[in-house]
Amino acid sequence: MITLTTRQLALFTVLTATCLGVQLSPRPPNIEFTSLITFATGVVFGSLMGGSFGAIVMFANGFLSPWGVAGMIMPFQMAGMAIIGVAGGFYRRYKSGESPGRLFVEAAILGAFLTLTYDIITNSGVAVLALTSGIPIIPAFITTFITGMAFAIIHIISNTILFGFTFIPLSNVLQKFGGR
Repeated sequence: MITLTTRQLALFTVLTATCLGVQLSPRPPNIEFTSLITFATGVVFGSLMGGSFGAIVMFANGFLSPWGVAGMIMPFQMAGMAIIGVAGGFYRRYKSGESPGRLFVEAAILGAFLTLTYDIITNSGVAVLALTSGIPIIPAFITTFITGMAFAIIHIISNTILFGFTFIPLSNVLQKFGGR
């Protein structure tokens, strides 16, 4: 069982509200802060809390998104974002003691890799849903990945930049406010 101090619970709640507010506000497709905040939550609170955070945020987003209700793809979105939060918890073990330049590069690379992982999971979910309409498996996956490629490229580039420039300052601030 995880025990949080009042300060940590308040920080977790503020992060959740902030993440949902940003996630639900109108913005260009696939330019988002949810991955960054979820990863940072994992770094500050650990893998279990980071994974839970990612799943909860995507669950709420699945019903309230300005792009429409997620429907059957929501479990894939929740799983993808939970993986990002869990990865943050694993990364926290390796973050301390490194040079700042190296941490910025690592964060950018992790942002790209985790975003690619998220996009593969969610695009696979779309392809699986296409199977229910009678499309054979190989064409469903090929079509889904080709049509999603432009969005994935935008998503990966924006998160690489976002993680690279803002993850370290964000995690440092969060650690000061109530990290474990």
